[in-house]
Amino acid sequence: MATKRDYYEVLGVAKSASADELKKAYRKLAMQYHPDRNPDNKAADEKFKEVCEAYEILSDTQKRQRYDQFGHEGVKSAFGPGGFDFSRDFTHAGDFGDIFESLFGGGFSEMFGGGGRRQSRNSTGAQRGDDLRFDLEIDFEEALFGSERSVDLKINDSCSTCQGSGAAGGSGRERCRQCNGQGFVVAGNGFFQVRQPCPVCRGEGSIIKEPCKSCNGSGRVKTPRHINLRIPKGVEVGQRLRLQGKGESGVRGGPAGDIYVVLHVREHDIFERHGDDLVCTVPVSPITAALGGEVQIPTPDGFARIKLAAGTPNGKILRLRNKGMPTLHGRTGDLHLRIELETPAKLNSKQKQALKTFIEHSSEANYPEAAKLNKSIDAFYKRRDALIKESKN
Repeated sequence: MATKRDYYEVLGVAKSASADELKKAYRKLAMQYHPDRNPDNKAADEKFKEVCEAYEILSDTQKRQRYDQFGHEGVKSAFGPGGFDFSRDFTHAGDFGDIFESLFGGGFSEMFGGGGRRQSRNSTGAQRGDDLRFDLEIDFEEALFGSERSVDLKINDSCSTCQGSGAAGGSGRERCRQCNGQGFVVAGNGFFQVRQPCPVCRGEGSIIKEPCKSCNGSGRVKTPRHINLRIPKGVEVGQRLRLQGKGESGVRGGPAGDIYVVLHVREHDIFERHGDDLVCTVPVSPITAALGGEVQIPTPDGFARIKLAAGTPNGKILRLRNKGMPTLHGRTGDLHLRIELETPAKLNSKQKQALKTFIEHSSEANYPEAAKLNKSIDAFYKRRDALIKESKN
């Protein structure tokens, strides 16, 4: 007979480990060896049972004291005549989460990819249909003004032949003989016993005598579905729209799931979105920026004209209030205009001559920023020359 391993060794902790350290070690190992993560893995199943047994003893103050004093002999009676009780269904994350809710905070099932506790079934095996996710790419204009869209999907819908029952006409369901209608079977003997879903009825407790040929007894078939979708103005990238009851049909008469449409907004050639605000880069002639004048700019509501002050610098930001992005809460952001001076291109001879004449009549006073930089450069070189002279002396 194999020698039982030391419980502290099983959990990988020192004998002086605190309750929190025990809990942390147990939680890690239980997740690692849980049957849902290791289907048909007998070695992992044995590890899982061993870990659970060790924590069962060491997490109890009195049992831990007896174990520390007398070893495995001191805690034999703790398991009772039938051994450690694994008769409950530990192979399903939902039930496992119920048992150890205080340890895992009620979210143990989510660690194994579930959506909470295992979904309950009524006597007919009814289950809610699955939720579906659909990613939809939309134009910027649709996010700005809203739109109506339609999508075509193939969804598991209730079988029209058997009306979702899964049974052929005139047939029905009968109690599963393998599990006697309980939906589970107990595996193992002696020290450990594990309750597992019945392999014949898959945990439903009943089987279909004559499966429907259209759906092979599942009660659902893939069906094309045309769905109309309203996109409200102001939606953002990654926002989800929920279509309640439009997901996959339930099983055995259960309610349908939902469809979640995740929106992806294409970039725009004119506007950049920053939260509720829009930014638009406006190319402007240096002459207009120097002399001042009106410039035509685009807004979501149409063209508008703004007046530039004489001497407007490159990169100047102007703000138009309430001309930005509408929001789902009813307000509207602002439109920010970034002035970008555009160098004239493809000049003809008259234009070139005009610019040369302008340069001839220009002075430092016409370029204050350049003059400021030149002054700083002169100071820098004077200081450099002085330091070099000092180092030579």
